[in-house]
Amino acid sequence: MKFLTKRKLLATSLMALAGLTGLSGNAWSQAYPNKPIEVMVAFQPGGGTDSLARAYAEAAKKYTTQSLVVYNKPGASGAIGLQDVVNSKPDGYKIAMLFVEVTILPHMGITKITQDDFIPIARLNADPAAITVRADSPYNTIEEFLAAAKKTGSDVKVGNAGNGSIWHLAAASLEEKTGAKFNHIPFQGANPAVLALLGGHVDAVGVSPAEVAVHVAAGKLKILGVMADQRVKGFESVPTLKERNIDLSIGTWRGLGVAKGTPPEVVETIRAFSKKAAEEPIMREVMDKLNLGYAYADGPAFKAQMVRDNDNFKQLVNKLNLKN
Repeated sequence: MKFLTKRKLLATSLMALAGLTGLSGNAWSQAYPNKPIEVMVAFQPGGGTDSLARAYAEAAKKYTTQSLVVYNKPGASGAIGLQDVVNSKPDGYKIAMLFVEVTILPHMGITKITQDDFIPIARLNADPAAITVRADSPYNTIEEFLAAAKKTGSDVKVGNAGNGSIWHLAAASLEEKTGAKFNHIPFQGANPAVLALLGGHVDAVGVSPAEVAVHVAAGKLKILGVMADQRVKGFESVPTLKERNIDLSIGTWRGLGVAKGTPPEVVETIRAFSKKAAEEPIMREVMDKLNLGYAYADGPAFKAQMVRDNDNFKQLVNKLNLKN
């Protein structure tokens, strides 16, 4: 009986302590993280998304008691990686490196996952699409490239990061705006598409300037035009399509998110250390080196963009008849 009484007293004391310290809220969040945090990249290593994730993981470790470990889960234009995070326990130990395709893929019929399956943490980056060809290509202007793609029987191959990727939609939008016809060639990420261009397997790619920057600097590739409202830092000599009377501005963004259902206290903890990580010099250094556009936005602002993009890309996919 004495033993039972002591157990009751202990239980009562713990309950009282929980009430006093708010264990149902902040006190629990203080225990997070108590093991390494995984950062999911839904593409092959070597691309812009992968590089950004690794810079973030390095910067964030200064503000957490645990390390952040990047892992790659490519396939199905990023849907496999997104599914991996959505299916995980919503406890904050898997952070997704989100990308604009999360607002595109469900409308393509590639996945049932939508932006509503994630809680946005922060946007880190934004970059426009660009048309890039080999340095020895016969096309020296965007007009020459499009003229070739308008010829009857033409077979201008344009590589992208996968069916339903933003780079696929960017090239398809360019077709729709100009009357050109491309043979769209999908790859598992932008980096494989760029390697295919270097190898002569495609005629062009529609990826961001950041993902071809090294090869442009080496004189192996040349950018014909960017799909942006204004010229891109580091590529000031490259005209926008709007300058060439093509009203098209489209591009990607990358940010952080966790699975829906993650406790609010954990979400706020991740937001706090992610904001500090985004301000670390290593983030700017890596992004400048890779020509990635720095474009930080906090959770609510990031969420608002995702909602807008989801609506816009739904209309675009239907308009271009791109659904599988």
